[in-house]
Amino acid sequence: MNLIKLIWDFRGPNALKTAEHHAKHLEEFSTSEKLKNSFSKVETVSDNHHIAFLVVEENIMNELRERLKPTRGQVYDPEI
Repeated sequence: MNLIKLIWDFRGPNALKTAEHHAKHLEEFSTSEKLKNSFSKVETVSDNHHIAFLVVEENIMNELRERLKPTRGQVYDPEI
């Protein structure tokens, strides 16, 4: 089973707080939709660039991409 990382980029002085807030909504969405093998987190790219992401199973990626409109996506590698 491949996992996909749906990513939302946030930039600027309030980017971290915005990404954290967005990640909470993604976690709530995951719970309400009963998504399996799914989780949401925040990562820091730089001082003014943070991301919120939702990891989902590849078989539901297209549906969720249409519904949630992430900035981008990539294959999730837990080793990274």
